[in-house]
Amino acid sequence: MRKLLITLITLTAAICAFMPRAQFMSPSGKLRMAEAAIAQFYIDSVNEDKLVEDAIRGMLEKLDPHSAYSNAEETRELNEPLQGNFSGIGITFNMSQDTLYVIQTVSGGPAERVGILAGDRIIEVNDTVIAGVEMKNSNIMKRLRGPKGTNVDVKVLRRQAGMTDTVDFTITRADIPIYSVDASYMVDLTTGYIRLNRFAAETPREMTDALKKLREQGMENLILDLVDNGGGYLNASIELLGELLEPGSLAVFTEGLKSPRNDNYTIPAGRTPLFNDGRLVVMVNQYSASASEITSGAIQDHDRGVIVGRRTFGKGLVQRPLPFPDGSMMRLTVAHYYTPTGRDIQKPYTKGDQQGYAEDMLDRFNRGELMHQDSIHYIDSLRVNTLRLNRPIYGGGGISPDKFVPLDTTEFTKYYRNVLAKGLINRYVINYVDKNRNQLLNDYKTDTDYVENFKVTPAMLEELYHLAEAEKIEFDAEQAQLSTPLFSMVIKALIGRDVFDNATYYKVYNRHDPIFREAYRIITSDEYDTLLSPADPADANISPLRKAS
Repeated sequence: MRKLLITLITLTAAICAFMPRAQFMSPSGKLRMAEAAIAQFYIDSVNEDKLVEDAIRGMLEKLDPHSAYSNAEETRELNEPLQGNFSGIGITFNMSQDTLYVIQTVSGGPAERVGILAGDRIIEVNDTVIAGVEMKNSNIMKRLRGPKGTNVDVKVLRRQAGMTDTVDFTITRADIPIYSVDASYMVDLTTGYIRLNRFAAETPREMTDALKKLREQGMENLILDLVDNGGGYLNASIELLGELLEPGSLAVFTEGLKSPRNDNYTIPAGRTPLFNDGRLVVMVNQYSASASEITSGAIQDHDRGVIVGRRTFGKGLVQRPLPFPDGSMMRLTVAHYYTPTGRDIQKPYTKGDQQGYAEDMLDRFNRGELMHQDSIHYIDSLRVNTLRLNRPIYGGGGISPDKFVPLDTTEFTKYYRNVLAKGLINRYVINYVDKNRNQLLNDYKTDTDYVENFKVTPAMLEELYHLAEAEKIEFDAEQAQLSTPLFSMVIKALIGRDVFDNATYYKVYNRHDPIFREAYRIITSDEYDTLLSPADPADANISPLRKAS
């Protein structure tokens, strides 16, 4: 014991010798000394890298809910969807019964160039069997992805004309775009629709292309779908707002204790936005977060459009990425996001209470907020007025819609949930398209023909129910009847996606979606003007949009 004590004193003296006294007495000096002592004296061998990572994670967990640490691999996975591309073979796939099923190939991508087809099943990658071995999606993607210009060998199981065959392909990996615009189409002769799934590096270009295309097709009004959009890059949101607001409008500002206020404006005067006139409705829900809230908040503050749906997530904390030399990264919260009227987007939280923060959605559900507008309680002290029409709106976390749409769970029965959770709807659709792809393409020359005329028959639903029974899911006639519209819609949407493209899915889905239906009703009715009427006409500033100070 005496020898151990002497060694510890010696170690402490050594640390002190290379560390100024002020630093040694600081918390960081104490942390370094603890790590050094563990490495030197702990009874078992330790992974020092993991110890340090765990210490960083532990510190951040005591702060706000969005400060976080990611190791090198996690950092790559986090950044990849936002950077706009990765190197791979260019396919969209599903896993069905532990088999990779190709839904689509990226147009002009490596897989399409060598002849991979929708409906193919990739069963081997570089002589490694990936079918029927319960391999994780992440492990499969690691095998298919790789540096640009490198080759990957795949074996494909192909079913055509009633025959099954295996085909070997060598695919040269290339940069594959990750699209943030899921769908863009004309709902009617004058109303366009754009579905945006994230705010990424290429989002401004994608949105510009989509807006120009819809304008050329006669778009006068736009429905922008940000439902379930978790956000992304701030600059992408500001650039998008530049196409929707008057030039030089305040889009958002940030401010923190050690971060002075920073105002972010849209494009300067002199450049004409692509769509700063015409009606605009933005769809949001409780999972629309961060950049989605910046976008919808600015549109609401400037009275540019109508927000439809449910109160957004409430993620209004600004993270500064702090990369480490080994590729890992700490994202540290440094400021708050504020809408142009000064509303703090961030919902309330308790430092260190990660679980309570994670359960906020469940709390909203239990309080009835997602189903009943009168369950939402606004705080009068957080009321502000919009910048042009002087309409009352409220802060307190998230963006509250101008038109509330309740969550309807009537069709989402326990039976539907069990069938969905087992992946049986996807499996049924894959098998159906396998057998009927050519007939579908022959019967429906365009996806418009398909959306208007294809019907999911009772016989198709019976096949799905039998498939569920084979998987030990007990049939419930009453619940199946309640869920029939939902089963039929999802089956039709997925078949349409697999045979045509992703936009077809939304053309089918939106006809069933309450938020879209309400958005479309408002944008085509006089209620749009009513919702964007001044609270008091005498107080309204109808002149060009002014900047908030």
